[in-house]
Amino acid sequence: MATTKKWYKVLENKKVLPEGRVQTVTAGHQGICLTHYDGKFSALDNKCPHQGGPLGEGSIENGMLRCPWHGWDFHPCTGLPPGGYDDGVKTFEVKEEGDAILVAVEEEDTHEETISDVMIETMVNWGVDTGFGMVGHSNLAVADAMRRQEEKGRFQFYGIRHEGAAAFAASAYGKLMGKPAVCFGIAGPGSTNMFTGMWDAKVDRAPLLALSGQVNTQVLGTGAFQEVDLVGAFQTVAHFNHSVQQNSKHSELMSLAIKSALLNRDVSHITFPDEVAFMPKTEGEEAQTPENRITPMNISPPRQMVAKAVDMLAASEKPAIIVGHGARFHMEAITAFAKTLNCPVITTFKGKGLIADSHELGCGVLGRSGTPIASWFMNESDLLIVFGASFSNHTGITPKKPIIQVDYDPTALSKFHKVDAALWGEISETLTIIEEETKGKLNTIDRRPEIAERWAIWKEEKQSRLEDESAIGLSSIAVFEAMNQVVPDNAVIAVDVGNNTYSFGRYFEPKNQSVLMSGYLGSIGFSLPAAMGAWAAQGKERPIWSVSGDGGFGQYLGEMMTLVKYNMNIKHVLLNNSEIGKISKEQKAAELDVWKTSLHNANFSKFAENCGALGIRVTKREELIPALEKLRAHNGPALLEIITDATLI
Repeated sequence: MATTKKWYKVLENKKVLPEGRVQTVTAGHQGICLTHYDGKFSALDNKCPHQGGPLGEGSIENGMLRCPWHGWDFHPCTGLPPGGYDDGVKTFEVKEEGDAILVAVEEEDTHEETISDVMIETMVNWGVDTGFGMVGHSNLAVADAMRRQEEKGRFQFYGIRHEGAAAFAASAYGKLMGKPAVCFGIAGPGSTNMFTGMWDAKVDRAPLLALSGQVNTQVLGTGAFQEVDLVGAFQTVAHFNHSVQQNSKHSELMSLAIKSALLNRDVSHITFPDEVAFMPKTEGEEAQTPENRITPMNISPPRQMVAKAVDMLAASEKPAIIVGHGARFHMEAITAFAKTLNCPVITTFKGKGLIADSHELGCGVLGRSGTPIASWFMNESDLLIVFGASFSNHTGITPKKPIIQVDYDPTALSKFHKVDAALWGEISETLTIIEEETKGKLNTIDRRPEIAERWAIWKEEKQSRLEDESAIGLSSIAVFEAMNQVVPDNAVIAVDVGNNTYSFGRYFEPKNQSVLMSGYLGSIGFSLPAAMGAWAAQGKERPIWSVSGDGGFGQYLGEMMTLVKYNMNIKHVLLNNSEIGKISKEQKAAELDVWKTSLHNANFSKFAENCGALGIRVTKREELIPALEKLRAHNGPALLEIITDATLI
């Protein structure tokens, strides 16, 4: 136990606390109710002994300090209640030095490690070093454990304005890095706000770790304030989903959560009942590490499927490779194989940017957000080789061609229809085996001249569309043609959903950029929080850009203040057409009246300025390039608002 006291200055100028008033101050970590009564200053424990009410927010009435929560009275100098009750408040020594007020409290004992400490240290040992979220009353012990890891330089945490943004940021981090980040919320609404972003990570196969606070165990199921059964609520979204108990194997529980997120490329969730999170760690329990706890991922495919794929490749003259988001960490091997075949490389929309449009074998995006080049070569092929892609309606990979499909997830193979050769294996490992088995057996046609010809046709068409003009606003193609010229080659670009994103898929020509999107979930509002996740992951090495419409930006525009707070060097391009244009288009296609899709918008560039960021507004095509260049050159968060026409997409 501590035996010495330490003096803390709690008030610089005693004149700010007049006679008959009280104020909350802090001495070290001790909350103090500082009172000025009967000509003297006194210091009481700030917590009422009944419900913990903050006495420093109370008032002195008829010579007694009244608790603001339930009206119990205490003497403002002695802390004693009237009537001789024994539930008084602890007092502390006070002294005056000039105009300052000082309070003495016992020196604090050395911090005793808690269950939260051992679990968060285990988390960091596993390489989970980034978090996004909001600190609140039911997650304070976990937050304090994160703070200690951050002070050691092992963890970075970003306080956001909405927990939905935290989950999207963590999802984008996982998509970009292939390892989980943390999204963090309090019990009840703080954690349920994370649900959409957790689903985004799940369906796009991004590892994510969600940590939630929870009410005390003893009141679970009683309808307590902010009580939600979070394990039950997250049962459908979290592959690993557990509550911490007093007798849990705490470091093992965290290790299993992260291991599951990594191996399954899925969501893990752990909730911490408040009283458990503050408990001392189990005697002898130490934080774990991943050493010898996780298997290598170089899975080789079944031999019989390799043999079938080799025969199909040997018989093919005009194969085409299609790559999806799941191939993002294997493009060097895939591109080398494509050069061996001299065949076109097509991407899904989620895979946009995995090969440059300017690459001699690159053919752009397939499907609804794509180009006629990609669909041409899919239809003209005699064999499709699909890496890390599913066969969603959005992409539209035809089942009418012979297909070789390679994926690490056996459930993704032949998911929607049969494929001819389904190779379950890690992509690079599988490619190594295929290349060895096909040496001297390939007889493919060099498609590069045809690829160049099809690009020339598409560029001519794009140039024709670029001439479209409107008095209402600029065309999307003009915006993305300008971005083609200005956005750095190595940028990470987070995109949203809607017509702006369809146009991005069609008209933006990636070089070496990485593209992040809410793929299967297609959640509006994704781009700005996703850019925050990308900035936390790679902002020191790569430029971070994001693109959205006005509808998407409106979902999380409050995060502009987060960008400014942490000086996140993010460039946001906002296409403002005062409409949820994609929905208007769908209503027309369904032969319905356009209804409730118009928007009333602020001047978003002025809003960005009010937040402390750079804000620019463009209404003319000739302003685009200079504005984008100014955006690029600015050192800090910046927003470019472009007034566009919803019909020119």
